Amino acid sequence: MILSVLCAVISVLGGFLPYIAVYRIITLFLQDGTTKGLVNYYALLALGGYLIKLVFHTFSTILSHISAYTILEEIRLSILDKLMKAPLGTVINETVGRMKNIILDRVEVIEVPLAHVIPEMLSNLLLPIIVFIYLCTIDVVMALATLASLPIAALSIAIMMRNYNQQYSDYMKASDHVNSVIVEYTEGIEVIKAFNQSSTSYEKFVGAIEAFKDYTLNWFSSTWGLMNFSLTVLPSTLLGTVPIGLIKYMKGTLNPSQFAMCAILSLGIVGPFMKLAVFINEAKLIEYAIKDASKLLSIEELPVKHEKAKLKDYSIEYKGVSFSYDNTRVLKEVEFSMPQGSFYALVGPSGGGKSTIARLLSRFWDVAAGAITIGGVDIRNIPLKQLRDTVSFVTQDNFLFNTTLMENIRLGNPKAKDDEVFEAARAARCHDFIMDFKKGYETTAGEAGNRLSGGEKQRIAIARALLKNAPIVVLDEATAYTDPENEDKIQQSIKALIKGKTLLVIAHRLSTIKHADKIILLKDGKILAKDSHEGLIEKSNLYSDMWNTHIQSKSFIAKQREEHYV
Repeated sequence: MILSVLCAVISVLGGFLPYIAVYRIITLFLQDGTTKGLVNYYALLALGGYLIKLVFHTFSTILSHISAYTILEEIRLSILDKLMKAPLGTVINETVGRMKNIILDRVEVIEVPLAHVIPEMLSNLLLPIIVFIYLCTIDVVMALATLASLPIAALSIAIMMRNYNQQYSDYMKASDHVNSVIVEYTEGIEVIKAFNQSSTSYEKFVGAIEAFKDYTLNWFSSTWGLMNFSLTVLPSTLLGTVPIGLIKYMKGTLNPSQFAMCAILSLGIVGPFMKLAVFINEAKLIEYAIKDASKLLSIEELPVKHEKAKLKDYSIEYKGVSFSYDNTRVLKEVEFSMPQGSFYALVGPSGGGKSTIARLLSRFWDVAAGAITIGGVDIRNIPLKQLRDTVSFVTQDNFLFNTTLMENIRLGNPKAKDDEVFEAARAARCHDFIMDFKKGYETTAGEAGNRLSGGEKQRIAIARALLKNAPIVVLDEATAYTDPENEDKIQQSIKALIKGKTLLVIAHRLSTIKHADKIILLKDGKILAKDSHEGLIEKSNLYSDMWNTHIQSKSFIAKQREEHYV
C-alpha cells in the first residue's frame, strides 16, 4: 500500500509535466523565441510526463488492488474464524440475510478506500496543492481565482448533506431488511410453491422490495438537484480565472503566457475535485461497512485453553448445571453422571431442555452455573479442538454442503482416504443409494437435491460421525424424520456408530431408547426422574403416559399401512 501511494504521487507529478511543457511552448511563441528543437524538446517532455503518469498510475492501481483484496480476504477469514469461536447462540440470533450482507457486500465496500481512496485521494489532494502553489508563483490573485467555484459547490454539498447521516442510516436498515427477506424467500421457495404463494402474492417479499425501491428513489430524487448543481458549478473554474485574468492583462500585471497558463491549470484542478466529491459519498458507505464488520469481529469469544487436557476416561458428569436463553432459564441445577461406554437417553415434553443439555456438552454455549466434565476435566478447560474431536454430534437437521457426497462424509475426518469413506458409508447403510446416482460419490448434494430423503440425509450424517470416530456420541433426535421403511436401516447405522462409545441420545420415539442403561426424564428444565425403562414405567406417571401414547401411535400407523396395502 505504501508503494502504491508512492507510485500515485509520482503519477501526479508526471501528470503535471505536460502543463509546464505547454506553458513553455506558449511562452516561446509569444516571445518569438520558437525553434524546432525547443518545441520538440517540450513536446517530448509532455509525452514523457504523460507516460510517467500512465505507467505509475498502473503500478499504483495494481499494488493497491493486491493489497485491498488481500485485506478483504483476511477480514472475511477473521469473521468466519470469530463465528467459529463465538457461542452458537450469538451466531444463530443473526439473520442469514444480514450475515451475508456484511460478510460479502459490506466487506466488499471496504475495497474502495483500500484500492482507490487511499492512493488516489492522497494523490488527488496533492495535485491541487501543487497547482495552487505553482499558480501563486505566477500570481496570487489568479491562484485564488481558480478556487472561485469551490465555495459555491461546497455550500451546495453541505446543504445536501445536512440530513445525510439519518438518511443513510435508514437506507442501510432498509438494505439489511430486503437482504434478509430475499434470503428467506429463496430458502422457503418450496413452501411458497406448495401453498400456491407466488412472488406477487407473497406480501412480505413484495412489500420489502417495493419499500426499498421507494425509499431509495425518494432519497436520491431529493438530492439530485443539489448534486447536479454542485457537479456543474465545481468544474466552472474559468468563471473566475477568465474575467480576473482579462482585467489583470489589461492592467499589464499579467502577460498572455501567464494568463494562458492560469486558465489551463485551473482546468487541471477540476478532475481531482470531482473525484473528491465522489469519495465523500463513498466515505459514508465505508463507515457503515467498517462498523458492521467490526461488530462481528468484536463478538465475545468462548474463553479457550490451549494446552491439551489429560482425560482419565470418557465419562460425563453434569454438576448443578443451569442455563438461560435471553434471561429465560431453561435448565435448573441439572445433575447426572454417565460412566464411559454407557448409553443414556433424555426424554420429556418439548421445550424441557433436552437439546440444550446435549449442546452444552459440545460447548455450543457455556453453562450459566455449575459445570460439565469429561474424564474429570471441566469442558471449559479442554481446548475446543480437542473437545470437538472427543464429542461427535448428530442432529435432526442434517446439513449437507453443496459439494460431493464423498466430501460431505469426509467432513468427519478430512484426512480420511477414499476407502475409509466407503467403509463408513457402508456401515451407515448409505453406500447403496449413493451408488444409484450416475456419478456415485462424486454427485454433489445440490444435484442430489430432493432425491435424498430425510432418512438418507441422516445416514450420511451418521457416516460422517462414523468417520470421525469420536469416543463420545450425541444423537439429538437422529431418527426424527425416519419413515418406517428406513427406520431399521437407521437403527443398524446407529449401532455401528455407537459401538464401544459413551452415548447420549435424545428421542421422541421411546422404542429406540428403551434399552438405554438409564433414561433421564426432563420437564421445564428439571430432572423429574432417572431410571431404566422398566423402572420409569413403574415409578413415573408422565413417562408411563408418554410410553402408552407412543405405543398407540405405532399401532395406529401399522394399522393404516395394513389397510393401505389391503
